[in-house]
Amino acid sequence: MSGPTRYRIALVALLLTALVAVGGCPPSAAPKEPVSPAVPPPPSKTKATSGPEESTGSGLSGLATAQFAPNVPDIKVGAYLALSGPQATFGQSTRKAIELAADEINAAGGIGSKQITLIVKDDRSRKEDAASCVRMLIDQDKVDAILGEVASSNSLAAAPLCQEAGVPMITPSSTNPRVTQVGDCIFRVCFIDDFQGEVMARFVRNTLQAQKAAILTDLANDYSVGLGKRFREVFTELGGQIVAGDTSYAEGDKDFSGPLTKIAAADPDVLFVPGYYTDVALVAKQARTHGLRATICGGDGYDSSKLVELAGEAANGLYFSDHCWKGDPSPTVRNFYQAYQAKHGAEPDALAALGYDAMYVLAHAFARAGSTDKAAVRDALAGTREFAGVTGTFSIDAQRNAKKAAVVLTIKDGAQALAETIPAD
Repeated sequence: MSGPTRYRIALVALLLTALVAVGGCPPSAAPKEPVSPAVPPPPSKTKATSGPEESTGSGLSGLATAQFAPNVPDIKVGAYLALSGPQATFGQSTRKAIELAADEINAAGGIGSKQITLIVKDDRSRKEDAASCVRMLIDQDKVDAILGEVASSNSLAAAPLCQEAGVPMITPSSTNPRVTQVGDCIFRVCFIDDFQGEVMARFVRNTLQAQKAAILTDLANDYSVGLGKRFREVFTELGGQIVAGDTSYAEGDKDFSGPLTKIAAADPDVLFVPGYYTDVALVAKQARTHGLRATICGGDGYDSSKLVELAGEAANGLYFSDHCWKGDPSPTVRNFYQAYQAKHGAEPDALAALGYDAMYVLAHAFARAGSTDKAAVRDALAGTREFAGVTGTFSIDAQRNAKKAAVVLTIKDGAQALAETIPAD
């Protein structure tokens, strides 16, 4: 090729480059419109993090401005809860808090202009009904995601149906570790029994300086069995002694004379009763009549205003682990308590706070997914990081559990008081 020819070709190439620089990319290569920082793309299942994690959203921030694909219908969220039966106060307070959160979100513009339609079913505190309710929510109501249950046994009965159908499920407060082990569609926003069992064992051994402890377990209740097992493991590891052998009861028992007589004879410093407030109230009242001087302790199943109502003065001096404390000065906590009281005329319990957090965690997952596609929502839930909720700031870990702090509360003069705060680590 001659010199002049090479010069002409170079000149043409230079002119073409200049034209492209001035005119920009052709339409087919135009860059996509940038996504708002408030609505990050759905996270990868294998997302690795290093250093401080960034929040994936909390409260109402970023929900109304979420970007959804065209023609996405409103969002249908199902909830199955014990609105009647022995655990009714748990289910009722959780429902009220979930509805409060959904109402707040809808009033502020929804999720990317999509309104939340909430469909709630009563499982009557029964495992078989929990499964039936979830089947209806999936097959008949065609919900996009499910919230529930409170009791671990009920969640364990229904979670396999959600997993099989690929429907994301968040339990607000089922603490048995096996719940999220059902599969990758099952999440929780509460801590697990392994954590709260250890929290209470360390509190009893180190703070209360207990040498001997007895355990009274409901053997038909997954929550009670799991929590009692972990307490036993950690308490003995710390040098404590478990006395009175294996003592148990059945939910709904009215007379605890048998196990309490056996426990009183062993004279423990602490009686650990991992159960629900309905049974614990009776145990506390009957313990003193059997000469039992031990301090009664347990888990988050104690958190109900009904506990003091049922146990009376016998409730004073109880200790239990919980998810939050109503006296927390955090604006998030204060705003929730005020909004709940204004709407329902009653104080919320910690399970209500967890229901409220669960609805917001789910809402932000829909916002980040930008879709009601169940797999996309599942992935967004798995990517939840540094969510600032009523029950603390937490992230969802690889096992789909919330890594978070706990509090130990006591009953003093008929009211809850903070005894200790335990960090997540």
